Amino acid sequence: MYAQLISPSIEQRWGNSQEELRNLAPTPAEEWQRTLAFLGFGAAEKAAMSRSVEALMQRGVELVIQTYDHLQRFPETAAILGWEESADPEHLEERRRFFTIWLARTLGMDTSDEFAAYLFRAGKFHAGHGPRQIHTPPTYVITSIGGVLSCFAQVLGEAGLSAPEIAAAMAGWSKYLSAQLNLMLFGYHIAREFESGDFPIRVKLFGTLRPLVGTSEVIVPAHQGDTVKKVLGKFFNYYPEARAHALEKLWDTEEKSHSEWLEVVSVYFFRKGWRVLLNGRDLSYEGGYGQPIDSQDEIAVFPPGR
Repeated sequence: MYAQLISPSIEQRWGNSQEELRNLAPTPAEEWQRTLAFLGFGAAEKAAMSRSVEALMQRGVELVIQTYDHLQRFPETAAILGWEESADPEHLEERRRFFTIWLARTLGMDTSDEFAAYLFRAGKFHAGHGPRQIHTPPTYVITSIGGVLSCFAQVLGEAGLSAPEIAAAMAGWSKYLSAQLNLMLFGYHIAREFESGDFPIRVKLFGTLRPLVGTSEVIVPAHQGDTVKKVLGKFFNYYPEARAHALEKLWDTEEKSHSEWLEVVSVYFFRKGWRVLLNGRDLSYEGGYGQPIDSQDEIAVFPPGR
């Protein structure tokens, strides 16, 4: 009964299941809000954390300096950063600036969707997809968050806050920073999945997609046997900012082998007027997105009016 209420609307509106994109990862905003809700992070936590912000802010510069002093002294992280002999001053200043911005937003208890995109991008940078292409193994990201929490607890203890105030504040910071960590690891794994493939597929972008993504074409690694759908899915997982612009999300049901219940799943379609071409052929008319791709293939995505 429930499936009948949902599925026909997709068929009536879109008709061809070959043009749908299923199993896309959540957007950073969706993952962020889901995690915060799961943790029960809300007004009570923010109120408790706010009582500790002044003490933490006063020690913010010290935290930034100590963090990168530690990274430089520890042999493994020094090697990751290329600082085996000494830290490059320009790179160190860049890292400290990034950390300072993150700390300021963290102490401001930012839960915006824009901050979710910022954390997701940081995760991609940790996977070696940043300007300097430095790969930071998840171990150091995870333990660094633990180090920040440890520092917060020490600062609050030294600030003379009462034990109940410290306990309530640290409970809130633990929830908030664990949600941040989840989103950075989410971005990291999306980036690692994106770079997995046997050969490159050129995805050419036109019109309004170019400024959103920041380039006119993207090279998406693909495996033998992958389809156009798979390549498009990797693209929209890696560039979720393009998804809301180009795709429309509907809901459908799927019957899972491990469950007696139908599961509601998201299904994406390109918005009206968008076109996807494979080697110059419009896939809306020639075979749909389920076609396999080869190493010499080229995909082009056009917005309406092109």
